[in-house]
Amino acid sequence: MTVGMDVNKNHRRSSWESKMSCSTMDTSNRRYRKSPSSIISSDSDIRFTRRKLTSQTRCGCCIIATFLLFLLLAAASVYVGYTYFLPETPGEETYRGSFRIIEGDTFSAELADPSTTKFKNTSRDYRERLNLLFRRSLVKQGYRGSEVLALDGTEDKDLIIHFDIRIDPNYVQTASEDLEAIIAKEITLEGSILFKNLTVDLGSLEVQPSDALPQMMTTSTYPTTIFSDAVVTYPTYTPRSCAPLALKYCSSLGYNVTTYPNVFGHKSLKEVRDNVISFRELVDAECYRHAYEFVCQLLQPGCIRDNGEDRMVLPCRSFCRDFMGGCGERLNDKVRSLIDCSKFPEFSSGERCYSKPGCVDDLKSKAHSPRICDGTIDCTDLSDEKSCTYCSPNQIHCGIGRTCIRKAQQCDGREDCPDGSDERACLTLLPAQEETVEQVSPHEVMYHPEGFVTFKEKGEGGKLCTENLNKTLSENKTEDVLRTVAVSLCKSLTYQDMQSYQVIKDPHPNTSYVRIKDPFADDITFLKSKCPSKQVLKVSCDQLECGIQSTHSKTTRMLQKMASHGDWPWHVALFKNDVHLCDGILLSSHWLATSTSCFQGQPRAEWTARFGVVRLSSDSPWEQERRIIGMLKSPVEGSTVSLIRLEQPVHFNDFVRPVCLPEKNLVLTGAMQCNTLGWARNREQLQRVQVKITDKDKCENVSISSVNSVCTETIHGQNDCGEEEFAGSSMVCRTTNTDQWTLVGVTNWRIACGKNGMERPRVYDLIASNVEWIRETINSVNST
Repeated sequence: MTVGMDVNKNHRRSSWESKMSCSTMDTSNRRYRKSPSSIISSDSDIRFTRRKLTSQTRCGCCIIATFLLFLLLAAASVYVGYTYFLPETPGEETYRGSFRIIEGDTFSAELADPSTTKFKNTSRDYRERLNLLFRRSLVKQGYRGSEVLALDGTEDKDLIIHFDIRIDPNYVQTASEDLEAIIAKEITLEGSILFKNLTVDLGSLEVQPSDALPQMMTTSTYPTTIFSDAVVTYPTYTPRSCAPLALKYCSSLGYNVTTYPNVFGHKSLKEVRDNVISFRELVDAECYRHAYEFVCQLLQPGCIRDNGEDRMVLPCRSFCRDFMGGCGERLNDKVRSLIDCSKFPEFSSGERCYSKPGCVDDLKSKAHSPRICDGTIDCTDLSDEKSCTYCSPNQIHCGIGRTCIRKAQQCDGREDCPDGSDERACLTLLPAQEETVEQVSPHEVMYHPEGFVTFKEKGEGGKLCTENLNKTLSENKTEDVLRTVAVSLCKSLTYQDMQSYQVIKDPHPNTSYVRIKDPFADDITFLKSKCPSKQVLKVSCDQLECGIQSTHSKTTRMLQKMASHGDWPWHVALFKNDVHLCDGILLSSHWLATSTSCFQGQPRAEWTARFGVVRLSSDSPWEQERRIIGMLKSPVEGSTVSLIRLEQPVHFNDFVRPVCLPEKNLVLTGAMQCNTLGWARNREQLQRVQVKITDKDKCENVSISSVNSVCTETIHGQNDCGEEEFAGSSMVCRTTNTDQWTLVGVTNWRIACGKNGMERPRVYDLIASNVEWIRETINSVNST
């Protein structure tokens, strides 16, 4: 580049008055016409030139402006249509009902006052009867609960129960006549366990919509009719039915049948098509990787054909939770209320649901590839372990360890799984064989304390038929055999008591059966058999054993530092607005214990408890989640223990079980084996920390020790510095002569190593000081 200066020879100007020109060409005698705007002048006036818009430019700007205006109007139209013209979906429907007990229970003046203990206990008893009835009925998917509203009747005579039933019409269509028929069928069922020792006047049974409350809540005189002598006419029930999946947008779901109404209340394909544009825009927003699968499974839910009623299949709760985490903020309040993840089925409930697809790819994208094929389940569908070289496509995973087995290897007399799960529960209780879902491992997704005695052998099973016993044995000997079978069965299922047993007629069609070969042999053998009379054994067990690690045995499992599923089935992770803040320990199906400090100074937030978790970012088939609805502080002076009430009871299984409570006079000794649980520093993996009881003097610099606290220190010192113990974590102990773990204490704060690598002593609030209050609270409020 050259720079030249044009200087007047006759009158030399100063450099500030000179004109400069820059060119990438060599300087020559050619003169270039310069634009006025390119002249840099020493004069004070600076001139600019502005080009005028040509007609073509103006036309282009008009087109762009028109297009932007069109987009603005289209967006406004979509918003107005979605907000104001989307069809309203119905909320919960409430039905009010009543019936009269004429034998087995009576009315007293105390029952008229809802504040009395007798009213609370009686109303809770009948509420649980109704809950059990409807949760096993044809309307179970839409059933949201019952409540006893009032009790009245005649002093020392009949008792009238007034109650309500809440149904979500988005999940099931029903009417008051259908609900009335369900109750009528149960109270007229011979050998009904729910209404055992009660005589209900069938003519008094009435269920109506909530607008009929004034007529139903008034005391009326019913005709006295014993139900066993009544002629019952059941109203016609219109069951849910499957229909072809015809929405082309959702044709890639992997199934071809759906059912109406769906979650959003759409009752036909036309209604779905009228509203699908809004959901397509949600998918196109790419707020969640699997938004297409989730949205389509709501718009066109799967359907299972069944003999009684076709059933709707929804996404699993964990799938819903992940979707709402990515797309929840984009939904308006109305749609967000319909996609309530707490109402979606859990895989661990035994109800079929669709798992989140692409779990293995998600693990890889999160840099969790080492978790694939490591023997610990990280995916609800077990895809992270079933896609391994050690597992063939037609095999089922043992659930723990790196082992898969053929279905025929279950209950074949030989333990093939590391924990022996393939040979457990060969004799078990099932509500109905037709209700079983596709098996993913030998572990049952939930325990059934009540049901038909069912024997399984080599992957196949059948209900126990009692017909041959009635023919070959006397009545007394038959009773002895059945009682022995019932007691032994409850004990093998780790229940303390056998509550009842009875022989009833099997109500389910197309059932296979087995019979006892020799009822007096030391080892009872079952053989496949026909059962023309359909007489089967039904058993009810009570009081699940506490503190048992049912996946462990003395020969198959040892306590490891890194927790596996089933090692600590009572441990609970507590989340505030989906953030892990504290831990707790399961005491019963409705209650858990933790520290009051978890909730101090916390603004109002949604707390949830997650069970069966050993890795926080993984989803196992047995994981459960429940909302927390209440907290009770300990009345013991200086104690920070609190009890947490769950909105819904948990389902007990091999991976979710309660711990034992100590006796009030429990003496802590050095012979006890004690452990607490912490999370790895990345808060991912649950790990065991062995502790020992030490002098309280060592804890004086940490906390104010009292008679209600215990001081401990770790056995392995710095080797346990990789774990962080959350507030509310438990200290559990057992003696050498028992396999049951007992809750000894609960910590009040997080505990971890210091900067110098030395770990501070651990202080726990003693549970023995609170045990009377805990037992009284659980027994008075919780029906389990």
